[in-house]
Amino acid sequence: MKDVKIFGLPAEKGRWLMIPLGIAVMLCLGTVYSWSIFRKPLEKMLSISATESLLPFTVMLVVYAILMPITGFYIDKIGVRKTIAIGGALTGLGYLLSSFAPNITVLVITYGIIGGAGVGIAYGVPLAVSAKWFPDKKGLALGLTVIGFGLSPLVTAPIANSLIQIFEVPRTFAILGIGFILLILPISTLIQIPPAGWTPAGWTPKEAINVSLKTGETPLLKTPSFYALWICYTIGTFCGLAAIGISSTVAQEIIKLDAGTAAIAVSLFAICNGVARPTFGWVTDRLKPKLAAVANYVLILIASILMSSAGEGNIATYLIAFCLFWLSLGGWLAIAPTATITLFKPEDYTKNYGVVFTAYGVGALLGTIVAGRIRDLFGSYTFAFYVTGVLAIVGIIIAVFSLKKAGSITQ
Repeated sequence: MKDVKIFGLPAEKGRWLMIPLGIAVMLCLGTVYSWSIFRKPLEKMLSISATESLLPFTVMLVVYAILMPITGFYIDKIGVRKTIAIGGALTGLGYLLSSFAPNITVLVITYGIIGGAGVGIAYGVPLAVSAKWFPDKKGLALGLTVIGFGLSPLVTAPIANSLIQIFEVPRTFAILGIGFILLILPISTLIQIPPAGWTPAGWTPKEAINVSLKTGETPLLKTPSFYALWICYTIGTFCGLAAIGISSTVAQEIIKLDAGTAAIAVSLFAICNGVARPTFGWVTDRLKPKLAAVANYVLILIASILMSSAGEGNIATYLIAFCLFWLSLGGWLAIAPTATITLFKPEDYTKNYGVVFTAYGVGALLGTIVAGRIRDLFGSYTFAFYVTGVLAIVGIIIAVFSLKKAGSITQ
């Protein structure tokens, strides 16, 4: 196994090239986090409410969360290249068809269902590839790979905002869709996984907890470790995605920033979201997931307190609070996969994390719907931050007691 090559380089060096390829794919898929840029123009163009303008975003996240675990069972059979090509093509098609959507119902189908299916199919591939190439640096590798998803708005938010100003929303969807197809399909031909039995030189696998989804072994759903991790992940994504979906709108409605400045702010938040992934991956590698979770919830609590009293002109408060919200979500998208591959059999990582990842879908559905309904009922998003603050406290309690009781999660 010592002569394994990647692009002509020894595997020890060549494996690092898989990470930037994965990041590029994640940058395209992560454009969903720029949805707040589209909301105000869509509300005006389609004459829809705040809750309705969140529906395509919500449905995409839910479909993506459902398809990701299902795809995990077939990646090995289909192959990483075909899987990522199919996902990339569907993602681009979803955006392209959205350019023809005459109403919110059609947009939910094209963007939410078709685009979400593409994201769900492709998302797990770069993570699975990194997990297989970096068993010795799993937290760092997974964190670096998903940084692309988190950093996507840094690139796509200002691009989308500029395109909307020039071409309006429909053509912007079309341009993004074509761009994703032209970028992801060529990358799919370069992705590869190590041959069976390959390990980094000088690295010896640590004994893993014997939990997998294979017949004859302890089912993942029967372990207390799974439920503790799943509940914490749900709370983290609820708070993070509720905030992400309203980032630009809050800037314009509460802080009274213009659309262009709001788009720039979203790009800043994306940096925090991206940086959090390798950072929390590294932290989870070295500390107990319980401690990483508590630290994450503290960030959410601070952000919620800041935004509960924010008003017109409180730009610094808004920027700090939403940096923390985006940072916390990015952190969970590193804590959860790292904990999964650490606690359960690495060989079954794709399948196991797919099941754990359903928490993301539940958090996305509840978080975005609650945020939209609060705006429609009370006329302001301010009350949404009372909810995220309370949930952060609940999360801290669960992390301290439930994760500890799970036993294996604290190892």
